[in-house]
This record gives sequence, structure tokens and C-alpha cells, in this order.
Amino acid sequence: MKYTAQHEWLAERDGTVTVGITVHAAKELGDVVFIELPEPGRTFARGEEIVIIESVKAASGIEAPFDGEVVEVNAEIVSDPELVNEDPECGAWFMRVKPAVPGALDAFMDEDAYRAMIDQEH
Repeated sequence: MKYTAQHEWLAERDGTVTVGITVHAAKELGDVVFIELPEPGRTFARGEEIVIIESVKAASGIEAPFDGEVVEVNAEIVSDPELVNEDPECGAWFMRVKPAVPGALDAFMDEDAYRAMIDQEH
């Protein structure tokens, strides 16, 4: 797995990348009450807001970590957003995307670097 500075996790398999938020992000958000995911087939550019999450604390967006195309979304979390709080780094993935360029994950943090970043934030 790789991690972004915005607390997303990225797992690559068979040319696609599964995207979700970390346990840390889920705790910071509080109880998630609404999620809006992009439609499969949508293309996006790095930095573009592609997911909207609302919790009891705040509304926020997830920005695309790289250029790509959405190939699948997790409809289960749209109908049951609490899953994000229950299992953020496995069952509550947000979407699977195909990166526009190979090696898109090379620029992101490994788990040790991500943990170090969290430690510096607190």
C-alpha cells in the first residue's frame, strides 16, 4: 500500500488502483453520514475533487492523487456510509481507478513514511 499526504490509501493490483481513506482520516472525520462517488468511466486530473464525504463534523472532498479513469466504485458505502468508520482500510474502499501513466504510485509514501507524517502532525 501507498499513502497520500491527504490520508488516502492506494493499493495497486492488475493495473488498477483501489483508493480509500485511512483509519486516521476516518477517526478525524467522525461518523460518516453521506458519500458521493464518481461514475465509472469518468476521467479525472490530479488534484480534481472526485469524492464528497460528509460526516457529523464536516463535509470534505477527496482529490484525485493522479490522472486516471474510474473503473469501479463501491456502491455499498453509498448506501451504508458508516462502513467507512467500521472498516476504512479494507471493505470500505471508495473506487478502483486506472492510472493514466504506469508507475503513478511511485511518488507516494510507504507505511513507515505515512506513520512518521501522522506523528509529526500530533
